[in-house]
Amino acid sequence: MADAARMLMVCSCEDTMPLDGAALARGCKGGEIKTARHLCRTQTELFKTALGERAAITVGCTQEAPLFEEIAADLDYAGELTFANIRESAGWSREAAQAGPKMAALLAAAAEPMPPAAFTTLTSKGVALVYGRDETALSLGRRLAEHLDVTILLTRPGEITPPRIDDTPVLKGTITAATGWLGAFELKVDDYAAPAPSSRARLVFGEPRNGAISHCDIVIDVTGGTPLFPAGDLRAGYLRADPRDPAAIEKLIAEAGHLVGEFDKPTYVRLNEDLCAHARSQKTGCTRCLELCPTGAITPAGDHVAISAEICAGCGACASVCPTGAVTYALPPTDALLRRLRTLLTTYAEAGGHDAVVLLHDGEHGEDLIDALARFGDGLPARVLPLRVNEITQLGLESFAAALAFGASAIRVLGRARPKHDLSGLTRNLDYANALAGALGYGEARAGLIETDDPDQLAIALSQVTPGIASARPARFRPMGDGRPLLRQAIGELHAAAPAPVAAVAMPARAPFGTLHVETEGCTLCLACVSACPVQALGDDPERPTLTFQEDLCVQCGLCQATCPEKVITLEPRIDFEAWKGGKRIVKQEEPFHCISCAKPFGVRSTIEKIAAKLENKHWMFAGDSAKRISVIRMCEDCRVEAVVNESFDPHLSPQRPPVRTTEDYLRERKERGEDPLQ
Repeated sequence: MADAARMLMVCSCEDTMPLDGAALARGCKGGEIKTARHLCRTQTELFKTALGERAAITVGCTQEAPLFEEIAADLDYAGELTFANIRESAGWSREAAQAGPKMAALLAAAAEPMPPAAFTTLTSKGVALVYGRDETALSLGRRLAEHLDVTILLTRPGEITPPRIDDTPVLKGTITAATGWLGAFELKVDDYAAPAPSSRARLVFGEPRNGAISHCDIVIDVTGGTPLFPAGDLRAGYLRADPRDPAAIEKLIAEAGHLVGEFDKPTYVRLNEDLCAHARSQKTGCTRCLELCPTGAITPAGDHVAISAEICAGCGACASVCPTGAVTYALPPTDALLRRLRTLLTTYAEAGGHDAVVLLHDGEHGEDLIDALARFGDGLPARVLPLRVNEITQLGLESFAAALAFGASAIRVLGRARPKHDLSGLTRNLDYANALAGALGYGEARAGLIETDDPDQLAIALSQVTPGIASARPARFRPMGDGRPLLRQAIGELHAAAPAPVAAVAMPARAPFGTLHVETEGCTLCLACVSACPVQALGDDPERPTLTFQEDLCVQCGLCQATCPEKVITLEPRIDFEAWKGGKRIVKQEEPFHCISCAKPFGVRSTIEKIAAKLENKHWMFAGDSAKRISVIRMCEDCRVEAVVNESFDPHLSPQRPPVRTTEDYLRERKERGEDPLQ
């Protein structure tokens, strides 16, 4: 950290944790360090003085951040104010005396700027559909009618007593299809019917019909059945509760009453359709994101996919497995996250830390677990550096590769005992990272997943992490950009910093890097694969029939393999660092055929000769008096047209076929010869 204008304010929190001033000074070079014992209460004047002197301040406390922000607002502070949790993450620990380098790293990382988030606005006017089976839905609908415009829809209802006053519409029907989000739901309803106003002892519904369409802003489901949406608890505006659980019903009522107005929803991912390798020419290639999206926010849209920002729940699995970088995470962008990771690890090393273990966690689950471990257990070990991300499933191979390249001894990702999202994309990337780390000499199982809700189990898992083989020359590159270029940069730096670099590494199945093998004997150089390749890994030469391949661009999407008419292409996942440096290589090259009329090169010599040999004197169009027509096969497209027009070739003028001989013809002929037609 080198920021001469920044002040670091660290507090011992009433002497409940030690402060290592020397370690802080070694790690946070250039910044002024101000220590305190009771900064949030008796020593607030120190903070007020700093506000008047410094344009950038980092406070080593998150618990009292609201207080410090209020003081800054009262004094019209226009500078940069950031906060770092050095107490629960470092100071409240059995190893607090050795945690000075970690505190320096946390303070420095907190000051790394993050770009502002983008938002999508959802608008709800409070039109709500309560979907249920019985009196529970009726009671719920009437209570919500005080705040929302409610319609009650009962699926396969039993005997329902008619309301005394019909102030809330009650209908019958079953939802068979549902799409949309908060403010824009569309529901298809079968068995739809309205009750007769003359219903006396029970509601009597009219003649039902199918295919009714309903639009609403909020869907409240108390049927107790299958959710209307995949990962329904993640769909904005869709509220669901067990009708037998009164506490869940009360919680739903409280939540539904606030769903009126405009709501800013973060835009979690960005999509560059031009880079998407989903399909080409109606051939399907990459489907990684479609397989992992829990909410159905991603759908095929021709050659690429489409992502609904309104439905996306922000798990980031799509971005973590996208091989081309068409989908990238935006909260924060990956390069910003890696710059914070770089600052964390480099500062830790400069402050005297060693054998760093990076603990990647989310805020909702991970921070609570770390807090509990600090308050009621031994706290995090001094070498464990926590780093918060929005969702652990957003983490891709570039994050793990960069962490090891920057000097991490090991990486652990902290997840729930019962995962919030599908973890298959995350575990796939951990496998890729371990394959690279093991082959390059960093050690085995350097990256792993801890799944627990128990702080004591977290402590045990962290205590079992053995130090890996750290690089003698850790990388110091500054991550820039996003997507595929950033991933290639991180892997290249991992290789450059490797304790035992090798030329090539075999990768697990579906890795986003690899080579292809072509059976050149069967390849006709039709170049259909070149047209299909979405990343220009396959190429040609306008001067002569050539197929080239550039390995560092290949994303193993499989479109070339699916498109090849000869089925002579196979894929192999690997990272060949020498091939990456080598650029394009020629897979197959042949001489072009020269037009016999104008000498213009066209097509492939071997293919033209093979076609001509198959047709000459073997097909009616090129046999007998028409044998001269074979010359048009050996002409370019321009000369071929001219020859056909000048010679009046008629491709439909075929030799007269003999008439079809029927059974009646056969019997008549036998009779004419005096033979018994039935024998």
